[in-house]
This record gives sequence, structure tokens and C-alpha cells, in this order.
Amino acid sequence: MSRLNAPSPDGVPETTQGILDNIGAQFGFVPNMFITLASNPTVLDVVMTLQGTLSRVLDAKTRHTIALAVSQANGCDYCLAVHTYVSSELGGMSSDDIDLARAGSSIDPQRAAVARFAQQVVASRGQVSDADLAAVRGAGYTDPQILAIVTVTVQILLTNFINNVNRTDIDIPAVSPAGLPG
Repeated sequence: MSRLNAPSPDGVPETTQGILDNIGAQFGFVPNMFITLASNPTVLDVVMTLQGTLSRVLDAKTRHTIALAVSQANGCDYCLAVHTYVSSELGGMSSDDIDLARAGSSIDPQRAAVARFAQQVVASRGQVSDADLAAVRGAGYTDPQILAIVTVTVQILLTNFINNVNRTDIDIPAVSPAGLPG
């Protein structure tokens, strides 16, 4: 059961309701995470602005791969469910590629390097080795792209932390928990 209070539908400010309506149009419903975030409109705005801005830094499948790899590494069951749903239903990723991303890999060698690197960023708290950087560079990523990978990783950590603190009720088709294979 979620541990933070979410506003009732009539308790959401009009400007925030517009954001929730846009999310609902995209998903077909408003996921619990966003309803909870609506209790603090500034935080909801920060998360939505960050997600919107970062949608321009890497291609969608790479961002989805990072989201799955990071959510697995950080043990966020809610985010795994959301990112599995988005990656599959909206992102065109196969179930095999989703499972590989959770494991820090991919069917695509470049995305496999990104998944490993993102998980290493999480595991090392950003203290990655020269070898980690060399591996992601060796897969063809430039330093500006590596900055984007780190930034997307941190954005996913933000929502992981929010959902782990809240223990957000999973309202999307569940996947196997973070501690178990996909």
C-alpha cells in the first residue's frame, strides 16, 4: 500500500489537472505515481519537465533501456512495471530486449553498452572506472552522449527513489520483482 497521500480527484489544482489529463491521454489512464506527484504541483512539474527535456537527448529505445536497467539495479518494482509497459506498448521493444535491458544488456550491442554503463553508474554512485568509460566510448558513444546517459540515469533514479519511498501501488501489469529474473 502506498505510504504517501495522493490528492483526491477534486483536490487537484486546475493547472495540475491539465498535466494529469495529458498523462492520461498518453497512457489511457493516469498511473498512481503521477497522482501522488500531483500532491506537490512543483515536484510534478519538475518530473514532467525533466522527462520532456530528456526525451530529446537520446533515442527512445536507448532511454527505455536505461530506464529498465536502472530500475532493476535500484530495485524499483513500480518503475519496472511502468517502464516495461511503456517499452513494450509505446516503445516497440520486444519482451526479450526488455528482459535483457533489466539484466544490463540488449539485443543491440550499443544499447547493451548503455545498459551496462547505466547500471555501473548506479552501483558505483557515479564513481565509474576508466574501463567503464572506455567501454561505452568503444560502443560508439561520444562524451556529450555519455553526459546524456548519466542525466537520464539520474532522472530515472529520481522517480525510483520517489516510488521506493512511497511503495507506490502498482497499477500497471506487474512484472517479476526487481530481485528476480525478468
